[in-house]
Amino acid sequence: MSAFQDAQMLARFTFGLRAYFSQRLTLADAECCVRERFARRNENFLQLVQRAIYGYPDSPYRALLLHAGCEFGDLRAGVEREGIETTLTKLRDAGVVVTFEQFKGRVPLERGGKILARDARAFDNPFLANHFVSESGGSSGKATRIAHDLEHQAASASHHLLARAAQNVLDAPFAIWRGMLPDGSGINNILHTAPFQRAPQKWFSQLGWRESQLPFQHALFSYWFVVVGKMCGAPIPFPNYTPLERAEVVAQWVYDTVRAHGSALLGTQVSRALRVALAAQEKNLDLEGATFMIAGEPPTPAKVRAMQASGARVFTTYGMAEVGRVAMGCAQAFDTSDTHLLADAFALITHPIAVIDFEVTVPAFHLTTLLPTTPKIMLNVISDDYGIVEGRACGCLWAELGFTTHLREIRSVNKLTGEGVTLIGTELVNVLETVLPARFGGSPLDYQVQEQEDARGFTRLVLIISPRVNLNDEAEARRVVLDALDALSLNGHLTRVAWQNADTLQIERAEPHWTARGKLLPLHLVKAAKTRKE
Repeated sequence: MSAFQDAQMLARFTFGLRAYFSQRLTLADAECCVRERFARRNENFLQLVQRAIYGYPDSPYRALLLHAGCEFGDLRAGVEREGIETTLTKLRDAGVVVTFEQFKGRVPLERGGKILARDARAFDNPFLANHFVSESGGSSGKATRIAHDLEHQAASASHHLLARAAQNVLDAPFAIWRGMLPDGSGINNILHTAPFQRAPQKWFSQLGWRESQLPFQHALFSYWFVVVGKMCGAPIPFPNYTPLERAEVVAQWVYDTVRAHGSALLGTQVSRALRVALAAQEKNLDLEGATFMIAGEPPTPAKVRAMQASGARVFTTYGMAEVGRVAMGCAQAFDTSDTHLLADAFALITHPIAVIDFEVTVPAFHLTTLLPTTPKIMLNVISDDYGIVEGRACGCLWAELGFTTHLREIRSVNKLTGEGVTLIGTELVNVLETVLPARFGGSPLDYQVQEQEDARGFTRLVLIISPRVNLNDEAEARRVVLDALDALSLNGHLTRVAWQNADTLQIERAEPHWTARGKLLPLHLVKAAKTRKE
C-alpha cells in the first residue's frame, strides 16, 4: 500500500475507533443478539448472498453458482425448502466449492477453462470499510493480507462475552500474549472486549518493532490504536515485548494476579500457554485459579495435560484469521478440544476428501459465512481442517442458546509426506508429545518433525530434538520413533518400512522452530531452496 493509502486508512481507523469505544454491551444484550441472529440465519445468509455475491459482478462465487446453473431464485427456494446445510451440500455436489489453496490465493480458482479468482483479495467482502490490515500467520504456507472492519469486531463481541460467561471467567482479570501488527490477533482480542469493558490489563507481545524490524506502519497502527483507546477512556495497555523465551514473565503475572484477585484469564496460542505452564512449574508457581483461553493450534492431550499440571484450567476456541472465531469452547466439554459452532455466524458441512498419496479420506470442513459484516465471503470453502462434528445438548450456556453443533478433535488435512507415504498427523503427534518425552525426558516443546526438501528434490523428515534433552544415542531416538509408529497402525507400519528403507528420518539437535506468530507446530513444513546452476 502507498503512504497515501496508509494515511487514509489511519484516518478511517481513528474516526471509527471513536465510535467503537462508545459502545456498551451487556450479557443480556449479547444473549439477545445471538438468539436473534440464530433465528434469522436463513434470512441473513440470503441477504448476504444476494448483495455480496449475485449483486457483485466480480464475485468468484457468482461465477461458480451460475456455472452450476444456480440463479438466486433457485438458491432462495432451496434454503427456504431444505435449510442452509442441505442446500450447501447440493451446491458442493454441483461443483460450488473453493479449496483452501484457492481461498488463500495460492492457486487460481478455475471453472470451464476460465479463471474466476487469481488471489485472496477476490474473496474480500466488497461492502466493508477497510480500517486496518493484518496478515495471516502463514503456518500452512505464504501469509495472506487480511482487511479488518470495526463493524465485524462489534458483531463478534457478543460471542466473546458469552464465551467468558459460559466459562465463568467474565470478571477475571485478563491478559493476552498476542502479537502486535502485522499479527492482528492482539488488536482483535482487545477490540472484542471493548464493548463489554473487559480490556486486558497486560498485552504481552512476542513481536517487537525494534527487535523484529517490523515495517514502521505496523508499529504506528498498533501504538496509535492504544493512544486513541486511552483518549476514549478505554484502559488499553501498550504492547509489552515478551519473546517466547521469557514465558516466566507471563507466568509471574498470572500467579500474582490469582494471588491478588482469586482468578486470572490468559488468552494466547496453545504453545505459548504451554510455555507459561512449564515456566510456572520451573519457578514453583501454583496457577490454580487461572484459566488459559487457547487457540491457534490443536490442543493435543499431551499439551493440555502439561498445562493442567500447573494448576490452570484450559478451554479452547477455533477460528481462522480471515473470519475470526468459528467455534467457542464448551463449558460441559467432552474433552478440551470440544467447541460449539457459532451457528448464527457460520454454516458448516463436511465432505470426504482424499489425503494426498495415501488411501485415506477425512471429513473436511466446508465453511460458509452468514453475517454481512464478515471480512471474507466464504461459500463452501474447504478450511484445511477436519474433525468430529456432532449434535449434542450438553446443557451449557451455548446449548441453551440453541448452539448444539459440537466440533472437536480438529486437525489439519495437510500432513507430512516422505518417500511417497503420507502420515496422518495425530499418529506422529502422539509420538512427539507422549512417547519421546516419556523415553528421553523433556516436554512436548522439545520435539518437532520438520519436512524439508533437499537440493535434489528429495523429501527428508528431520526430527528436531532440543539440546536440553539428555540424549546419548541419536540412533536410539530414531528407533523409538519408528517402533512407535509401527505399533500404532498399518499406516504406521508402512511408514516405518518406507522411511527406514529410504533413510528418510534424520535427527538434528536444535531448538524446535516457532512461527513468527509464536506457534510451535509439532509438524513443521520447511521448503529449502533448491540449488541452481547459473
